[in-house]
Amino acid sequence: MADRIVSSAHLVSDNAAELSEVEYGLIVASNAFGLWAVRGTAAAAADFPGIADLGVIDVMCLHSVNHRERAKKLADICFKLNIEDTHIVNYALKKLVKAGLVTSQKQGKEVFYETSDTGKAVIQRYRDIREACLVDAFSALGEVDADSLGELARQLRALSGLYGQAARSATNL
Repeated sequence: MADRIVSSAHLVSDNAAELSEVEYGLIVASNAFGLWAVRGTAAAAADFPGIADLGVIDVMCLHSVNHRERAKKLADICFKLNIEDTHIVNYALKKLVKAGLVTSQKQGKEVFYETSDTGKAVIQRYRDIREACLVDAFSALGEVDADSLGELARQLRALSGLYGQAARSATNL
């Protein structure tokens, strides 16, 4: 185990020692991505007064609402983000509406959310900052190309499915 970089040595198993390494990688990557998303959005929103500090869930909800420029229901956003607790997403959406980044419109019993013009401007600025901070950095790595990033994305989705299934199974033990 001395060669392994893990977050919890007590979870290292003889059957799947690499799993602990993967989990540590997921923890570190998740936290780094969250930090980037929050700080990248803060930089993008700096020119827009009145936008309160946004957390990572708020930022992910903003991008989810903006996805494909179609109005979304709470359930759609929760599904896309793989968040079961609708209260968390609902709170983020209320925060985004209050900040003027998202609008809401009730249609029957459902509420639909859309990105406001201010929200679209912040997202465009975020995209520009992302290009400047990340795209060039990925290019500089050399060994990271579109194919390897695509494969990594596929593997992360597969891992998400495995962990989601494990979470459901754990409730039945």
